[in-house]
Amino acid sequence: MTTEDVDQKALDVFPGRVVRKDLVQDIKSGANVPTYVLEYLIGQYCATDDEESLEEGLEKVKEILSKHFVRPDEAEFVKSEVRERGRYRVIDKVNVRLDEQQDAYIGSFVNLGLSDVEINEHLVSKHPKLLGGGVWAIIDLEYLPDNANSPKSLFGIDSFKPIQVSNLDLDQLKDRRREFTRDEWLDLLLQSIGYDPSAFSEREKFLFLTRCIPLVESNYNYVELGPRGTGKSYLYREISPHSILISGGKTTVAKLFLNLNTGRIGLVGRWDVVAFDEVGGLQFSDSEAVQMLKDYMESGSFSRGTEELTAQASMVYVGNIDLDVEGVLKSSHLFEPFPEDMQDLALIDRFHYYLPGWEVPKMRSEFFGDQFGFIVDYFAEFVRELRKESYSDVINEEFAFGDHLNQRDERAVRKTVSGLLKLLHPHGEYTKEELREYLEFAMEGRRRVKEQLKRMGGMEYRAVEFSYLDLETKEEIYVPVPEEADETLIPPGTQQPGTVYTIGNSEGRHAPFRIETQALPGSGKTNISGTPGSDMKESFETACDYLQANMRELRRDETLEEYNINVQVLNPSDANEGGETSVGLLVGIVSGILGRPVRSQAVVLGAMSLMGELVAVSSLVDKLQLAADSGAKTVLLPAKNKEDMAKIPDELLDQLQLVFYTDPLDAASKAIQID
Repeated sequence: MTTEDVDQKALDVFPGRVVRKDLVQDIKSGANVPTYVLEYLIGQYCATDDEESLEEGLEKVKEILSKHFVRPDEAEFVKSEVRERGRYRVIDKVNVRLDEQQDAYIGSFVNLGLSDVEINEHLVSKHPKLLGGGVWAIIDLEYLPDNANSPKSLFGIDSFKPIQVSNLDLDQLKDRRREFTRDEWLDLLLQSIGYDPSAFSEREKFLFLTRCIPLVESNYNYVELGPRGTGKSYLYREISPHSILISGGKTTVAKLFLNLNTGRIGLVGRWDVVAFDEVGGLQFSDSEAVQMLKDYMESGSFSRGTEELTAQASMVYVGNIDLDVEGVLKSSHLFEPFPEDMQDLALIDRFHYYLPGWEVPKMRSEFFGDQFGFIVDYFAEFVRELRKESYSDVINEEFAFGDHLNQRDERAVRKTVSGLLKLLHPHGEYTKEELREYLEFAMEGRRRVKEQLKRMGGMEYRAVEFSYLDLETKEEIYVPVPEEADETLIPPGTQQPGTVYTIGNSEGRHAPFRIETQALPGSGKTNISGTPGSDMKESFETACDYLQANMRELRRDETLEEYNINVQVLNPSDANEGGETSVGLLVGIVSGILGRPVRSQAVVLGAMSLMGELVAVSSLVDKLQLAADSGAKTVLLPAKNKEDMAKIPDELLDQLQLVFYTDPLDAASKAIQID
């Protein structure tokens, strides 16, 4: 079905609730009018695809705005008009509060500046949103001269026509959803945000839609990092009046949670979505802020002073990754743009979904078409109403989670699936294959979080092989993460003599290295290139000095001075140093001299002194996990590490063959498998 067919169906099924999105931009560029006002009026007068009728409708909208939209600098003129004429029509936003002393509803007009207008209780009953943030409306104001010299306002409301959705029939929307296929409804939602769905692939459509989950799912923790210009913050700034976007900069606990001086609840209690833009520049002036964020993102509650309060706001973090993802993954992790105090493992573990912003295309003019979509306010209200519902348990109907998902992982996946179902199937009807699609998409986004935690926190987060079980077929399906699916560092098969893999220490993290050694007849010259730092250079000198002193144990009639040794270090993770690699370097030199390859898919761990004294491998479990992740099948390590066997998880022991050596030349013998 074409976008034109979706447009026509939307016009037929949702009359007055859809609008042609390009018309909004055309008028908005010439008038500083809220989008909600524009789209409502265009929906009323331009809900047609007939060009002549459209032109007439546009002129009507412009006329209404010109005559009746109140601008703050015209407030006194408008009040004068009401007084002189006795009645005057305005477009303004009205907020209502209950005055307990007067036992009356009192209204305030945002642009007009009136704050004491008495409101009929029947009007409030009919439009309850007046009490919850206010309503834009076309209002006939009347002048009440009898109220002169009294506390009452000189102005009253004669008629009131909302131009925002002041109430919503969710059951009607659910019923009308049945008129659309899943893909038609997906396109209509994207058109409602302002995009032309025909410009995107199926996966790109789902990436755009996922940005809406925080609007429809309460207490949803979402992060998106990617290149500039992909529209990461647009949705939270322009589409919903219930979300607030905080640009990078300082923020406080009082602003986010609760101001102890005033007792006023913060942003999480007043908005459905609190979104942080340019998260790399975010700073908290309170030392307790990150801890409170962790508590809130986990439970939806926070303690401040003597009270524990709950809130429903979803937390969104968007920012830029300046390097290509492949480069970032080689040297660091995908949360690197976060401020240092937010690179907290417990905080990051609370994210339900990490959207790969690098897969979202940069915005271009052809991405914005002339299709029809829901009026922004209607869209915002129906997704808000759906926050009260949950589809978290529907996964249990068809599928079960694999062993690597812990309770927090399951909760994250369930919330994402619930959000997608509410957006795409608010009527509650979906197929097993659609549910499977959403489950795999949700597991991918949560696994992306866990993969980064594994890079940052090591073996504590080693369980990343996410899978689910089809309850009908009993088949277990594993869900990969696209950017983690590259070829492993250590390929299968035998490498050239002189090639060895090792893992070293580099400024608090572990890094894999490929060492290529060339041993040629010569005069004892040694050289190392590509080295990441002084630690590896020192390890190379130690290996050479030891071998020079013990060469006759390797070849009785030769010395190291009969060779020129050239070593090149390949450093795929861009590490700055390479400590604890001397045994691996020695094995590479011996392999090059003998012209015999190291055993297939092996990693040599360990460091030694000049006299050949071995040092037990530090952080053994983390290094074994990195070796397995890099493609190793065998790991050689000092016999001193045998006492650490009890600490090694069974799944690692199943993946790796551990070979222990007693001295440096024993390591070379077992690596090269010399009889």
